[in-house]
Amino acid sequence: MRTSLGKLLEDRTKQSKKKIALIFGGGKEISSLQLNENVNKFANGLRNLGVEKGDRVAIMLPNIPEFVYSFFAIQKLGAIAVPFNTMYKGREIIHILNDCRAKAIIALSNFASLINEIKPDVPSLEHVILTGERTLLFMHPESTISIQMVHDSAFFESIEEAYQKVGEILVSIFKSFGVKDAWYKHRGSIRVKGRKIASFVISQVENLTVVNSLCFVGKLKTDEFFKVIWVPPEIKDKVLE
Repeated sequence: MRTSLGKLLEDRTKQSKKKIALIFGGGKEISSLQLNENVNKFANGLRNLGVEKGDRVAIMLPNIPEFVYSFFAIQKLGAIAVPFNTMYKGREIIHILNDCRAKAIIALSNFASLINEIKPDVPSLEHVILTGERTLLFMHPESTISIQMVHDSAFFESIEEAYQKVGEILVSIFKSFGVKDAWYKHRGSIRVKGRKIASFVISQVENLTVVNSLCFVGKLKTDEFFKVIWVPPEIKDKVLE
């Protein structure tokens, strides 16, 4: 008897709700019930956007829980998942999206500016769904904090104003924690006595302004890096300078 991956997930959940279905980095465990609930939420969101049976939905995500949620959500709707390598660049992505006539793409928020740039070259692409974040992995991850903010583009008059306002917000946050000498140096950089304590990058996609920031709350030396797994090109120089 023919069935679908979405139906298999439903059946599996009924049989073993409390069993662990996924284990991700850091030992994070997700039960079958949690997995199915998150998949259903994602599927409902896609349905509300108008994704239907037979539609192609591209997935540009690394190995994170959202990839699994996205993949199974697409299956439940009878749509077709089109996952591809997150290392692909503009022309490669344009070719894939046009070749499959993707109606939507689910991607890391870090790729917002890239997708915004190529979107005019993909006529079929109606929706851009951003999720997750991937920047740097340090030997001591507790010494860093990642902050993400999403605003309606109308909230800022320009990108320059956005950088200035976000810089002021981050400075006020640091000062509230007792870092009195924090100051906003220039586009995307917060410093204390010449030492960088935060970097951020702002991207615009459709009618949204997405802010990704990386704050160093502990002593940071380049020889303390365990591994750089991926750094958005637009923030790489700012983080490593």
